[in-house]
Amino acid sequence: MSFKNKIIWITGASSGIGEALAYALAKQEATLILSSRKIEALQKVQQRCLKDCKAIYVQVLDLEQHDQIPKIVQQVIHQHGRIDLLINNGGISQRSLAKDTIFEVDQRLMNINYLGTVALTKALLPTFLKQQEGQIVTVTSLTGVLGTPYRSAYAATKHALHGFFDSLRAELVNDNITITIISPGFIKTQVSINAFVGNGTAQGSMDSRQNEGMDVNVFAQKMLSAIAKKKKEVYIGKKEVLMAYIKRYIPWLYYQMIPRVKVK
Repeated sequence: MSFKNKIIWITGASSGIGEALAYALAKQEATLILSSRKIEALQKVQQRCLKDCKAIYVQVLDLEQHDQIPKIVQQVIHQHGRIDLLINNGGISQRSLAKDTIFEVDQRLMNINYLGTVALTKALLPTFLKQQEGQIVTVTSLTGVLGTPYRSAYAATKHALHGFFDSLRAELVNDNITITIISPGFIKTQVSINAFVGNGTAQGSMDSRQNEGMDVNVFAQKMLSAIAKKKKEVYIGKKEVLMAYIKRYIPWLYYQMIPRVKVK
């Protein structure tokens, strides 16, 4: 699969994984629609992409504003005519014990990570069905298949995404629409700095495991390879990926190990 001239919409494109994907896809001469809440950061990414590709567009999108999403999708479709690939990458993480996390944090993460992603996907789905072609890629996390300490609210949103997109894949099996779930391990981005702590404020510091994680540009290349191959679900990271397989094949060992795993 070549990404050249494909119209690709990336959420969470102002930093981290989304930003790295934008640079990699611009080099392949894809037409990109870059979205997040942060217009100035998006414009900086856009300017850096322009040296490799001129078809780079910015569309501000707040995944928490669910009622605005259908209107934004209509605007994007009107401007571009079609979408070949949606990359659901936008979201926020969490770093706090469940007992120390106020309910509003659980609610807000679900509103952004899960409901915002579902709202965008559902608003764009009629276009994919009309085209009878397309690919929906959703970036979740290893915590979408296993839960760890300090991630209860975050893991809940990612588990929910796995459930929704597994079901959607089964429903679209005859519509030539591919569903790909990407589950990253520790990737070296700003995600832990921006993560909510128990009271809903940002952590403001980098986790040591995040800092030691896979380089985001290496991750982006591995992710694009999985997308091109139309994989259904992939885990990408370093040795932490083994935990997903230990849970699947040696569950008794997983339940012994997971309370002691260093996740911060």
